[in-house]
Order: sequence, then structure tokens, then C-alpha cells
Amino acid sequence: MSYTIEEHKHRYAAWAASRAASTKSCRFSVFQGKSIVDATGLPLLIASPSLLPSPQDLDNKHREWRNAAIQSANAMGLNGFTHGVAAKLINVYLKGAFVCAGHQTHANVAALHPPIDSLLLDELYDGAIGGQRQVWAAARKIRWSKFNSDQYESVIDGIRIAIGDLPLWHVERYWRGYQ
Repeated sequence: MSYTIEEHKHRYAAWAASRAASTKSCRFSVFQGKSIVDATGLPLLIASPSLLPSPQDLDNKHREWRNAAIQSANAMGLNGFTHGVAAKLINVYLKGAFVCAGHQTHANVAALHPPIDSLLLDELYDGAIGGQRQVWAAARKIRWSKFNSDQYESVIDGIRIAIGDLPLWHVERYWRGYQ
């Protein structure tokens, strides 16, 4: 078997996603995280951003990916694998595979959901970014790792309002996790 750049990106993105999404209330290994990513079908898309869902279809497809991830995690016996945890795993994977891989201006990539965590939510709340302070307050109270599907999607909708016409990854200007 040859080692391709697609396999290389997949391994890196799966590692980063697994490390980022594993929490105190839902611990899993990189091997388990990669297996969950594999179960979503995301690795089949890694060759090109044109394989990603269109911006109009992304939210429905993202919900399918989250449900597949949760089903895979449940089959492994993982407890606490919520829509928030699934979304973080998926979003960090896609960020590594596409956003930070030079495809940031592609329309399908611009529509990808950014990773959500407490550091981002705190900054969005403190700055009342996009006039969405109530959305950020509610999300902070629930905690990203406990989000159900509707709660997660509410945060994404708030980000869309706050960011306007910019690619969604631009909201990460408020993420201080790099510090």
C-alpha cells in the first residue's frame, strides 16, 4: 500500500481532532477517535474540497455525521459522547484537512463549522460578538461538551449572524486557545 498525501492528512487531522474532542466527561483514545471519524465517512472526502457538501447541504450532512459519530462511539461503549463532542471531533478534523490545508477560500470550506469550545464561547460572550450575547450566555451555561443537536446548531446560527459574509472559520479570531 502506498502512503499518499490524503492518508497523511487523514492521520494528522484524526489525531488533532481526537486530542481536541476528548474531555473529562468523555475520554477516548486517538485510535478510538480515528475509528469514529472513519465511521462518519469523512476520510472519503479528504482528496478535494469539491467533495464536501455544498454550503446549502452542509447543516443536514453535518447532523448526519454527528449522528454517525455518536452511534459509533456508543458501539464502543463510550459514555457522554454528545452532539457537542461529535461536532468538535468533526470540525477539528475538517479544519485540519481543508481550512488549514490551503483550501480556505473554497465555498464548501468557507461554510464548514468551526470547532466550538469554552475558550471561544467565553470570548464571544465577553465581547458580545455579533450582538449574540444571549446565544453565547446560553451556550456557556450548557457547556459545549454537553450540547444536544439543537443547542449546537443554535451556536452555529449565532456564529453565522456574528460573522456575516465571512467564512465561518473567521470566528476563530476570538479563540484564545493558541496562547
